Amino acid sequence: MKATDVRAKTLDELRTELEGLKKEQFNLRFQKATGQLENTARVRQIRRDIARIQTIMREQRVSANA
Repeated sequence: MKATDVRAKTLDELRTELEGLKKEQFNLRFQKATGQLENTARVRQIRRDIARIQTIMREQRVSANA
């Protein structure tokens, strides 16, 4: 997911996307704990996407309040 794609979304779409990513992160942690995780790089990718979305959401909130 690229930052330009994230910036094009509305705040509600970002919240929905963030919720989905957090659920996926939760599932990946369980897969890792049980030894079923095949794509270990996906954990890092999800973590970075979550951070990217949270950063852009914060930027939008700050610019709306300014």
